[in-house]
Amino acid sequence: MLNELLKRPVIPVIVIDHADDAVPLAEALLKGGMDVIEVTCRTPAAAESLRRIKNAFPEMMVGAGTVVTLDQAKMCIDVGVSFGLAPGLNPDTVRFFQQNNTLFIPGVMTPSEIEQGLSLGCKMLKFFPAGAAGGVNMLKNLAAPYASYGVKFCPTGGISLENMLEYLSLPIVSAIGGSWLATQKQIAGKEWDVITEQVKASLVKAAIR
Repeated sequence: MLNELLKRPVIPVIVIDHADDAVPLAEALLKGGMDVIEVTCRTPAAAESLRRIKNAFPEMMVGAGTVVTLDQAKMCIDVGVSFGLAPGLNPDTVRFFQQNNTLFIPGVMTPSEIEQGLSLGCKMLKFFPAGAAGGVNMLKNLAAPYASYGVKFCPTGGISLENMLEYLSLPIVSAIGGSWLATQKQIAGKEWDVITEQVKASLVKAAIR
């Protein structure tokens, strides 16, 4: 799963308020050429949204984001997500996903957290919140001592169509995560065609890195 995820340079970070929006949203992403989605566990609709997307589009890589509690982690495994992510690094959550043979990407922001992630066997780490934590320059400095260990980063937070290539140009960055691909307002307004076009624009830009 890690090898497959490394082939996707852009991961949409999605907040779904109503499960009825899950399938048409996923369809809009697929129409734009994106077969990966991260549905955050920030709303009560997350679990049902993940289930519906997995059932409707088995070809899609369906991940769960903002996995903070063990109950959320158990929900993810019950649903059968392709991967999970968190804003921070909780060793118990990492081990739980590992025990269930599911890729987990913990969040890091300091050298100590990077080293802890590596000690737990995590080769892909989420750099969060990227923009507020110093952006590309901070990530360059953080990553330099660890590049030889094969670690890859997925920065999220403060990334947009305008600055995405600044991150993707770094060899140590495998992918970026962003909510601009499908905002809560656009989802609520069922602006599926707009979302599809935003996905296309992002993938075209990512292809020139």
